[in-house]
Amino acid sequence: GMVSPAKFIVIAEECGLIDELGEWVLNEACGQLAAWHALGWRHLSMAVNLSAHQLRAPNLVAVVSATLARHSLAGNDLELEVTESVAMADPERAIGQLQQLRALGVRLAIDDFGTGYSALSYLKQFDIDYLKIDQSFVRNLPIDTADMVLTEAIIVMAHKLGLKVIAEGVETEQQRSLLI
Repeated sequence: GMVSPAKFIVIAEECGLIDELGEWVLNEACGQLAAWHALGWRHLSMAVNLSAHQLRAPNLVAVVSATLARHSLAGNDLELEVTESVAMADPERAIGQLQQLRALGVRLAIDDFGTGYSALSYLKQFDIDYLKIDQSFVRNLPIDTADMVLTEAIIVMAHKLGLKVIAEGVETEQQRSLLI
């Protein structure tokens, strides 16, 4: 039956299958993107989430590089997303991995921003392109004034750092208008 990613990713990590699963997902996503490019949709790019285990893997950069080459894609065709809590679990290692991925031209995003326990000083060291505001902040806009204040603070901070912002879970015109 249906199993949520929150459950099967943990199981895959516990069973030692996350590396194979992550490589398969990356390969499939890049293969699909290459197919779309072949149809003339060259403006499209692909975003893929990385698990904590993948970010710690010593061969991550080699796997990403080989996958891009296999599908004749450029680095900027791919965006890799890492959750805030994953990046903060071992920030020094994350910085090193993200810098190497950046050297390939890959775009980088911190996903679920605002839900982890980050030290904001690391934001300037992660060398990312996007902050993705977690939908838990967006869901209650404009009703919850605390969510409005926190969301505005994240957007202003991100823009002042030169980062693009993506808000997850926008479902109403009012939410969209407030975020703009």
